[in-house]
Amino acid sequence: MQVPDNVMLVFLKKVVGLLPAKPPAWLLVNTLNQLLRKQILLADMSLLAGRYFRIVVTDLGLNLCFSATEKHFVMADTAAMVDLCLSANTADFMKMLLRQEDPDTLFFNRKLKIEGDTELGLVVKNSLDSIDWSTIPVMKSLVG
Repeated sequence: MQVPDNVMLVFLKKVVGLLPAKPPAWLLVNTLNQLLRKQILLADMSLLAGRYFRIVVTDLGLNLCFSATEKHFVMADTAAMVDLCLSANTADFMKMLLRQEDPDTLFFNRKLKIEGDTELGLVVKNSLDSIDWSTIPVMKSLVG
């Protein structure tokens, strides 16, 4: 399935805008932890432990903050200083996750903004690249 450039409907943006920051961040953290437990996400948690991350979904106005321990991901305060911030719109994040666009291409086309520790950014990029999305039931229909 090809992701269109404008995937967000106006009403969805309004609904998300009404939510506090914690529910979407909680969903992200729990999804990452499920992927870790099922060994779909092959992250070296020792490289991520004690680090703070922010994912900004620009077209939704979402700021998803989280951190990592040696064993799993945890929620983090939005006011915490982050080591790595990734910003893009929904369509570009989806294209990256579905491997329709390479993160490097998105970065050089100024569609993906990466701020902070560049070495940590490479670790995160490689961890995301290790995910076999076809093993995730909800993603099978999008990938295939």
